[in-house]
Amino acid sequence: MTIVLGAIADDFTGATDLANNLVRGGMRCVQVIGVPSAPIQLDDVDAVIVALKSRSCPSEEAVSASLKALTWLQQLGVRQLFFKYCSTFDSTDQGNIGPVADALLDQLGARQTVMVPAFPVNGRTVYQGHLFVGDRLLNDSGMQHHPLTPMTDADLVRVLSRQTPHGVGLVAHATIAQGTEAIQQRLEALARQDVRHVICDSVSDGDLERLAEAVSSQPLVTGGSGLGQALPERYRRQGWLAPIAEPGRLQSASGRALVLSGSCSRATLAQVDAFLERHPGAGFALDPLSLAKDDVQWESAFGFALKRLADDEPVLIYASANPEKVHQAQAELGVAQAGELVERALSQLAASLVNEGVGRLVVAGGETSGAVVSALGIQALRIGEQIDPGVPWTQATLAGRSRPLSLALKSGNFGGIDFFTRAFEVLQ
Repeated sequence: MTIVLGAIADDFTGATDLANNLVRGGMRCVQVIGVPSAPIQLDDVDAVIVALKSRSCPSEEAVSASLKALTWLQQLGVRQLFFKYCSTFDSTDQGNIGPVADALLDQLGARQTVMVPAFPVNGRTVYQGHLFVGDRLLNDSGMQHHPLTPMTDADLVRVLSRQTPHGVGLVAHATIAQGTEAIQQRLEALARQDVRHVICDSVSDGDLERLAEAVSSQPLVTGGSGLGQALPERYRRQGWLAPIAEPGRLQSASGRALVLSGSCSRATLAQVDAFLERHPGAGFALDPLSLAKDDVQWESAFGFALKRLADDEPVLIYASANPEKVHQAQAELGVAQAGELVERALSQLAASLVNEGVGRLVVAGGETSGAVVSALGIQALRIGEQIDPGVPWTQATLAGRSRPLSLALKSGNFGGIDFFTRAFEVLQ
C-alpha cells in the first residue's frame, strides 16, 4: 500500500492539528514522535506525520532533525511531503521556517515551494502577504508577547526574507481568485525569476481548495493545517486515495480524566478561567519560581490531583499565567529555565498520574504536549475525531495498559472557551 502524504511538523500540537484536518478530509493518519527507531505498523495508513520539537531550537538542530525525518519518509515511498508549521508563522529572524524549507528543497531536488499558513476557520488569514489573527494583524494579536517566538511583523514576505538567502515572492488573492491555472502560471513566472519560496494569500476555505488543486503534485508543500484539509479531495481526484469510511474511528475510552496546561496564550488563559468558574476548587496553579526552589509544590500538585481523581472530580493542573507574571519568572530564572521547569513538572505529573489510573488526558500548549508525550514514552498516536478545529482526540498504546490512553494535545491558541470541559463530552 502506498502512503500518500508524509509530513514533518515542527511541534507536537502542530502535528496533531494537521493530522486532525487530514482525517476530516478522509485520510487514515498516524503521528509518530520523532523518527521511529523501530518499525511502526502502517498497513492501513494514508498519511504519516513526524512530530518534531524544532520550532524554537537552534536552526542547525531543526534542519538536522527535519532532514532525518525526510529520509525516513522517503524510505516509506510517500507521494508528497508537507512541512507543517504554525498558522501564526511562529519563528525568529534566524528561522526556523526558512532554513528547514531550504534544506528540504535541497534534499528533494525541488526548485520551489509554497508557504500557506492560513487557517480561516480558526481566524488565520493572509492578505497581500500580511498575516491576520481574526481582525488583527499578527503583530497586534498577542503573538508579539509570545515568550519564545514573539511575532512583531505581519508581512510574511519580509519575515521569510530575513530567514533565507533565496527569493521570496507572493501569490496575491486576486490571482488565487482566478483559479488553478492562474495560480500555476504565477508560480511558474516566479520560478523563472528564481523565487524559491512563495507566500500565498488565503482568506477562505475556497482559496485553500484552489491552492490545493494547484500544488497537489508538487514534491513539497508547506504551511498550516488548513491546506491539509483541502489536499485529500485532490488526492482522490488524482486516483491516489480511495474513499474511506470513518477514518478517525478509535477504541472506546476508559480511565480518569485530567487536564494539564502549560500554555500562556490568550485562548488558553480564557479556557482555564472558564473551567475554574464551572468547577470551583478544581485547579492547582504551578509557579516556576516555586518549582525552582524544591519539590514541595510538585508534591502538593500530585497530592491534590490524586485526591480529586479518587473522588472522580474534575482536575486541572496549570502553569498558565498572564504576560506580566511570565516575564517576572523569566527575568529571575531565564527564559529557557522557566519553560523547562514548567514542562518538566507537568510531564512528570502526567506520567505519575497515568500510572495512577488516568486514561483520558488533555494537554494545552505545544511545548508542554511534547514534554508530556516524551515522558510517557509514546512513539505513535492514532488520530481520531475532532474536538475543535485543529484539535483531535488521539490514542496511544502504552506498555502495561490493557486499554489505550486517550490524549488531546491542544495548541495554545486553539479551542473554544469551554474546551477543557467539552473535550471529554466529545470523547464519550
